[in-house]
Amino acid sequence: MDSYCTVYREGTGEIVEKKSRFIARVFPVTSEEAAFEYLEAVKKEHWDARHHCWAYIIGRKPVNERMSDDGEPSGTAGKPILEVLRGKGLTDVFVVVTRYFGGTLLGTGGLVRAYSGAAAEGLAHTEIITRIHGAKLKIDTDYTGAGKIQYLLGQRKLTVLDSIYTEKVEFLVLVPEEEKNAVKKEIMEVSCGQAGVEEQCECWFACTTDGIQITEE
Repeated sequence: MDSYCTVYREGTGEIVEKKSRFIARVFPVTSEEAAFEYLEAVKKEHWDARHHCWAYIIGRKPVNERMSDDGEPSGTAGKPILEVLRGKGLTDVFVVVTRYFGGTLLGTGGLVRAYSGAAAEGLAHTEIITRIHGAKLKIDTDYTGAGKIQYLLGQRKLTVLDSIYTEKVEFLVLVPEEEKNAVKKEIMEVSCGQAGVEEQCECWFACTTDGIQITEE
């Protein structure tokens, strides 16, 4: 299936290690410019913090990755944050971890654990979704075929966006790209060739706490 995981909304998480505060902010982004705008906003909000370490993953095939230790020892901050994002299989995401120094040095291992833990805590307080590539299909049928088509859509667990009942029945359905041809074929089979199937547009869709979110191409 052509799909990817990302964050749906912003999130914040915080951990404390030996009196140092590590505050993680998570943002959905689709460009480096957007990531850096969030970074500047975080720096302005936490102007008195010692470090603002960050990482992002943007895009798919190819993926664009960047990270920054922002003054921490090399490899102890940006890379651990990036590894958390990789481990979750995420893209189009930016995480910045702000550190308020607590007076005790944590050492290399301690810093790696702290920045990893903060990034994970931030992600735990956001919403991770899977966006699926597919299409909107409009299906026209008579009342005789409507029940069979409804059963087929239910068996395939497809999302029906709308059902309109007039002199005929019309369904607007989201179908993953890899299922599209098979669904079209099965609709024609169960309706004995009487149903009409029109592909309205290609899109990306995802189930969220706010309902189905659709981005048309």
